[in-house]
Amino acid sequence: MNKHKKPTLDRRAVVAAILKQRGDALVVAGLGAPCFDVMACGDNPLNFYTWGAMGGTAMIGLGLALAQPKRRVLVITGDGDMLMAMGSFATIGAKQPKNLAIIVMDNEHYGETGMQQTHTQLGTEFAGVAKATGFRAAGTIYTDAQLKAWLPRIHRERGPIFVGAKVAIDRGEFILPPRDGTELKLRFQQALQKAS
Repeated sequence: MNKHKKPTLDRRAVVAAILKQRGDALVVAGLGAPCFDVMACGDNPLNFYTWGAMGGTAMIGLGLALAQPKRRVLVITGDGDMLMAMGSFATIGAKQPKNLAIIVMDNEHYGETGMQQTHTQLGTEFAGVAKATGFRAAGTIYTDAQLKAWLPRIHRERGPIFVGAKVAIDRGEFILPPRDGTELKLRFQQALQKAS
């Protein structure tokens, strides 16, 4: 437990570093800041933005990983979303999707509901939960050097992979993806069919 360490990574820079190497990976972005960050790095029809599915992002990623076993699936979400989805760790661990990586931008606050502190500020350690539920690799990163070391693992190592990035609180510019859920779903489906 490293609750005494203050989160300092730049959230948008972490997302940009991950997406720079995405190739043809499918990306599921959690509600709020993760959606804005993924969009800020460049819209892509293979991005699936979850506008209001708090607690469901990791399971959407699992479903995609199982349905598209030849494609890498990256879930980029926040600590509040993941706290609502603690059971998903066990399900992902049981299913062992080799192509799935979960990346949590952990600023230790609920950014969408008023910046209340989350349990990760009080000692909850996602990487420990991931390890205990059968993820093949799990870690928490605090520095750019640690991020650089994890990038090849996120993109190529057999999953499931979990990475918690301790990011500083930063609202950043809101760069909004399309908001129409039906449009996003159809766009994503069509991009998948073209890429298959």
